[in-house]
Amino acid sequence: MADPRLTPDRDWRGDWRGFARTLLLSVAGLFAGYLALAVPVDPYDTGRSELLARGAVRPQGPRTASAVRGRDPAYTGAVIGNSHIQLIEPAALSRLTGIPFVQLSVPATGPTEQFALLGWYLQHHARPDAIVLSADAFWCADDPSFPSEHGFPYWLIGDWPAYLRGLIRFSAAQETVNRLGWLLSPRRKTAAADGWWDYERNYLSQGFGIDPAKKAALEKPAGPDAEPHHGGPFPIADRLRAELARVPARTPVVVVFPPVYVRAEPPPGSPRARAEAACRAQVRSVLATHPANAVVDWRDGRPGAADPDQFFDQTHYRLPLARALTTDIGAAIVRLRTQMTE
Repeated sequence: MADPRLTPDRDWRGDWRGFARTLLLSVAGLFAGYLALAVPVDPYDTGRSELLARGAVRPQGPRTASAVRGRDPAYTGAVIGNSHIQLIEPAALSRLTGIPFVQLSVPATGPTEQFALLGWYLQHHARPDAIVLSADAFWCADDPSFPSEHGFPYWLIGDWPAYLRGLIRFSAAQETVNRLGWLLSPRRKTAAADGWWDYERNYLSQGFGIDPAKKAALEKPAGPDAEPHHGGPFPIADRLRAELARVPARTPVVVVFPPVYVRAEPPPGSPRARAEAACRAQVRSVLATHPANAVVDWRDGRPGAADPDQFFDQTHYRLPLARALTTDIGAAIVRLRTQMTE
């Protein structure tokens, strides 16, 4: 006689199917419940939900903070680039031009990330008063995908499906909790709304300008074939042309070639020198197709680039040079705006 405690194989299979179904429904319910919380909390304040908006920037890195800063209607001018233009103080540029500027520069980014931020900014500013773009060596890459070694949260400034997928990650869940805590705190800390970040202290704390090894690295001459490039055409030309097509014709666009220390310049006449010059010439040519354009070129051999006290390393300059560069950028914007009204 069969033991009644034993269940036929088909019943075991049915139990497993039921268990699997319950497990899947539970996981789906968990994700749905999490998204039902995360979407209205909007952990990085992308504006997709205004339910808990507070009109302030929660302390965080520029990679994620650009989502809230880039959509702020108070700022009708934007500076976009990486750490090679991060020391341009937006408030100073605002004083020079009368345009409220926001810093959207994100360290360790190249054209792909920067144009994504430009697209986000234009999505929220139909008629910006001015745009400043930093064209450094990353713009002269041979690979049209402009690869980067550092991750970038494209999902934050992407479409809804990308945003929802991006929320399903541990870091986003953590930030959902962090934002809730920040919202509930009576003494919540805030970050600069305009994105200003003076990183001089960070460099000084690491020994730049003092450490003999770092000073020696600053004086190391660039080789003639360092960072080799072909002579063109460069992928940045087509990419910049496409991006400029999105910018209103009457919006001044200023492209900055940021300064590098004189030792970082390739030897005159070397393949690298010719390639870099060709790349910058292509950028100038494409930029000229935009009605209101200007180039601020600080790769032109000016004396400040030969002063080691003005640089932390060969591509990161200090505040005195940044302030002088800001003056030149402001003058270019004022000139363009005057021309557009004549």
